[in-house]
Amino acid sequence: MSKGNSTKITDELYAYMLAHNPPLDEVQRDLVKTTYARLPDHAGMQSAEEQAPLLAFLVRLVNARHVVEVGTFTGFSALAMAQALPADGKLIACDISEEWTAYGKEAWARAEVADRIELRIAPALDTLRAMPAEPHIDFAYLDADKGNYIAYWEELVPRMRPGGLIAADNVLYHGTVLDAEATGSPAAIRAFNEHVAKDPRMDSVMLTVADGLTLSRKI
Repeated sequence: MSKGNSTKITDELYAYMLAHNPPLDEVQRDLVKTTYARLPDHAGMQSAEEQAPLLAFLVRLVNARHVVEVGTFTGFSALAMAQALPADGKLIACDISEEWTAYGKEAWARAEVADRIELRIAPALDTLRAMPAEPHIDFAYLDADKGNYIAYWEELVPRMRPGGLIAADNVLYHGTVLDAEATGSPAAIRAFNEHVAKDPRMDSVMLTVADGLTLSRKI
């Protein structure tokens, strides 16, 4: 099948794209640098640079006041989303690592958005299941352990308000979703992608942003 008008993203074109997006602010850029310096073996878990302004854009687009993030790592994406929230907005950040999220807490305080972020250190499924069951979430960002993606999805979808958005990261999983024999995370993402595509409650589109990003709107 033809790729149509798809453009191969070279390093030069990627740099051009970044140059024409809203730039990272000082706190965001310092957090990226800190993550790569302090956690070089895990820094690939951080959302791509272009995802920060995209997530902020989406938060503003849906006029979000209640955001949930599943998988916070060092807090880069949470920072971008919190900065896009109104002063009385709230972001619930779900993670299990006190060590990694400590870097985020420093950055959130420095950016003066710490009061908008409620960090919950616990298994994310426990945190999600403890939330009110009625639709109340405006925007959710899913970027955690891939084996639980479907379970997270099933907790989030009933709690999304009509018109609310879920953004799910890593849906191409470095291209390994094409390997039908793959196990582990690639297999989990393949199953998740099929699950999302067949879910009549959501209107979804998969994009080739970073490592693949699916946007899903609650019908």
